Amino acid sequence: MQKTKRLLEIEKIITEATISSQDELLKKLKVTGIACTQATLSRNLRQLGVGRIPDGSGGYKYSMPDNNRNPVNSSLKLNIVPVIQEIVEAKGLMVIKTIPGNASNTAFVIDGAGRYEIAGTIAGDDTILIIPRNGITLQQVHLCLEIILPGLHDQVKNKNQMQNKYNKL
Repeated sequence: MQKTKRLLEIEKIITEATISSQDELLKKLKVTGIACTQATLSRNLRQLGVGRIPDGSGGYKYSMPDNNRNPVNSSLKLNIVPVIQEIVEAKGLMVIKTIPGNASNTAFVIDGAGRYEIAGTIAGDDTILIIPRNGITLQQVHLCLEIILPGLHDQVKNKNQMQNKYNKL
């Protein structure tokens, strides 16, 4: 998941440092061991919703979108990943199965991230329907979910492997 790693690193760099150009960002990415082209970086910045704002000294700097509608602390995110049981794709939509009583909290975290790729979620007791925006693929939604909830896909994969072993007994 090179792209996921790159997107996470871009978010981290922009959040922690004052970056005024794509060239500067490319150099910082290279220092972390991530190489990409300017065109790829440009697409990644657009996907992340990165904008340029005044830096206070007459120039501009990159800034992550303001997603303070639903502030979500990192401890809530860490508690969300273990409750997710399964991810199912269905006709351009995605369904996430959780432990009963956890769908609403999980949807809150996903919606609170304010990602462009996800138009919205609908949550029941243990099921979430994720509705992607027009033109967004399910692969892009998976990538987006991995950015919102790092380790999500590994967690679901491990649960599926354990379930398969159990079913063989």
